[in-house]
Amino acid sequence: MRILVIEDNSDIAANIGDYLEEKGHVADFAGDGVTGLHLAVVHEFDAIVLDLTLPGMDGLEVCRKLRQDARKQTPVLMLTARDSLDQKLTGFDSGADDYMVKPFELQELEARLSVLSRRGKGVKSRILQLADLTYNLDTLVVIRAGKQIQLNPIGLKLLQHLMESAPSVVTRQDLETRVWGEELPDSDSLRVHIHGLRAVIDKPFEKLLIQTRHGIGYRMVDPDAVPA
Repeated sequence: MRILVIEDNSDIAANIGDYLEEKGHVADFAGDGVTGLHLAVVHEFDAIVLDLTLPGMDGLEVCRKLRQDARKQTPVLMLTARDSLDQKLTGFDSGADDYMVKPFELQELEARLSVLSRRGKGVKSRILQLADLTYNLDTLVVIRAGKQIQLNPIGLKLLQHLMESAPSVVTRQDLETRVWGEELPDSDSLRVHIHGLRAVIDKPFEKLLIQTRHGIGYRMVDPDAVPA
């Protein structure tokens, strides 16, 4: 399993990480809520260990934003020092899948994470991801670097086809047919819509994901993962 541990207590985080890695798992860490949410949105994990009390953004808010804004369904096991029914119900209401009270046994933590991971894999989500860009085909929510992006129906169709084909080049004709069918638009329409897509997907961010292949078409690629 690949586990994200969002915990500001360095000793607890180290104990969890050491135990999981001894068992053959991979652990990533965040010491505050903002960093933890960012990692949870832009990377794929089998499960998340989330402390309730965190600097910057508490665990409840991290979980809410993960579920409601980012539309990520990664299983979340919440940790807290408070063992009250109201606190547990609040955690579950925010989107948590399981709950453990400190102090806890690491063996039980791993067992619960394994169950959550298997349960999560049983739900097939239709989410496209490229670098820090995600597109949920069920909710039509597009998020880049934790920020939701608004696109019109044509922009969504173009984005879906480019992301599904990435990193391959998609010809202009293929894109036009995918969006407009047999009633093809005038010669400038595709260029205009690609320009609009770039304006919201690429322009506000450091890494450019949409590339032009002059005379052929376009492609989307993570510049850090695939040679240009």
